[in-house]
Amino acid sequence: MLTATQYPALAAETRTAIDTNAAAFHLGRKPQTLRKWACHEDGPLRPIRINARLAWAVADIKRILSEGSATK
Repeated sequence: MLTATQYPALAAETRTAIDTNAAAFHLGRKPQTLRKWACHEDGPLRPIRINARLAWAVADIKRILSEGSATK
């Protein structure tokens, strides 16, 4: 299981995009859920695809958490 010590606080994050595991941790979801959102394009946010990898915009994650719409 992922712990808070593995990832910096979202407010302290300096990168513009983070990997799927980190995004899932901050959203309180499993990484596979985010992969499903990317595959079906039906989640509350869209990933950035970089060389066949998924990255998630920190600004979008902060927006989702402030709106409280990560419950989809």
